Amino acid sequence: MKEKAVCYVVQDNHLLVFTHLQHPMHVTGVQVPAGTIEPGETPREAAGRELLEETGLEGIITRELGILAYDVRPMRDEIANRHYFQLKVARQDLARRWIAGEPDPAHGGAAESWECWWMPLEQAHVLAAGLGAMLGQLADRPDSM
Repeated sequence: MKEKAVCYVVQDNHLLVFTHLQHPMHVTGVQVPAGTIEPGETPREAAGRELLEETGLEGIITRELGILAYDVRPMRDEIANRHYFQLKVARQDLARRWIAGEPDPAHGGAAESWECWWMPLEQAHVLAAGLGAMLGQLADRPDSM
């Protein structure tokens, strides 16, 4: 079991997402900032770190949405215990797209880069690998979107 943090950053009914530039869409899909919780790190700390590392944006957690296990197989032999958080960032231009990435990925491979952008929340059902599992929780408090 690997402990993971997942970030839902919402602004004006748009969700912060990204798509990989080095890999085809049918392999990696549309994703939200997420990643492994490091030893000695809390899930909340991991969410903030992952958001910054993967998008260059600093965020504030507005609420914890829950924890779900996700079977990553057959991609890799792993069960991800995902901690979902809603975060907010400084006001953004929702039309803006920007390039971010990891020069030294945790998996030890080549540098990765992706394009970050804002997807209308009602289209977020297309998120890859079960990352959209807690989107319904965002509808419970529309005032925070």
